[in-house]
Amino acid sequence: MRITSSAAAGVNAPGSVSGNGPVEATPAVAPMAPATLQSSALQPAMEAMRALPEIDQARVDALREALARGEVPFDPDKLAGLIERFHGGKG
Repeated sequence: MRITSSAAAGVNAPGSVSGNGPVEATPAVAPMAPATLQSSALQPAMEAMRALPEIDQARVDALREALARGEVPFDPDKLAGLIERFHGGKG
């Protein structure tokens, strides 16, 4: 339902709300296609992101090795709390 300025004046326009007049539902607007939401400015960034690997395995390996050597601090309780907070405490 849509409330229009003509409703304030007491006029029962289709889709408007007034004192005792009929009310008609306004049809929902279809969402825009994703392609129409992307501007030409975003295209280069989107293409660069598509070119990146899903996982940077070299970085993962380096972090894993640093953790094993104790060079990166790790608090399992903090990690557990963050995971629980992210998932809303639902199990």
